[in-house]
Amino acid sequence: MSDKIHPGKPGKPQGQGRRGPRNARERLRRERAREQAVARRLRSVKVGGLSLGVLAVAGLVGVLAANRGGDSAEGPAARPIVVGEAGAPATLTVYEDFRCPACGQFENAFRDTVHRLTEEGKLRAEYHLVTIIDGNMGGHGSLSAANAAACARDAGKFPGYHDVLYRNQPPETDDAFAEPSRLIELAGEVRGLDTPAFRDCVRSGRHENWVSRSNAGFLDSEYNATPTVLLNGDSVYGTSAEPLTPEGLAERVEEIAGDGS
Repeated sequence: MSDKIHPGKPGKPQGQGRRGPRNARERLRRERAREQAVARRLRSVKVGGLSLGVLAVAGLVGVLAANRGGDSAEGPAARPIVVGEAGAPATLTVYEDFRCPACGQFENAFRDTVHRLTEEGKLRAEYHLVTIIDGNMGGHGSLSAANAAACARDAGKFPGYHDVLYRNQPPETDDAFAEPSRLIELAGEVRGLDTPAFRDCVRSGRHENWVSRSNAGFLDSEYNATPTVLLNGDSVYGTSAEPLTPEGLAERVEEIAGDGS
């Protein structure tokens, strides 16, 4: 409730008699005391700011670690989901969003090639899952789908579930992946994935902190679109005039595998 100021009557000001000056001095004294207390607190913060900052950061890291579930050993940066042998000569790095139509086009076109190359031990695929469509279109289907994909990773079923999500990708404006029931329904298409543990992981959003950190890493990177596709660190997605093809990707990977570089 705000204070109102009422005009006084002519003559002696309202509310002020012989005690007025004494009350005014008392108010000034209290005000000075408050100012001095604030100054003391500010000095304490400046002196102890470094220690307080370190403790605050340590506390935040601890909270993140406690909520990441299976991601607690990853540290502040979100590690990608990896498919393929660690010693593969070529590494395909993909930044993608499960609600992104261009990502769906890429995955549906390159799926068989990537699977063949990873199974042959020539390619290691690293998936950075992001949520830019949620930010652009609203909703949280990108977040929920990425969380579910991480739950599938926990069960050793990521490649199959990843493919199912893209085969069943809704229109960009349709936030269908925000519904846990839809994500669980699609898990039924991957043998052995629809378990109580998977359902609990999806419904609880167990890996949402990891997804948020993965998205933050993408936003802080030099890349500005999904999908971003790198081969051994070099962008290979191409342009609309000269797009990457599955055959072209296979040739590049075969070349790398052939010369051992």
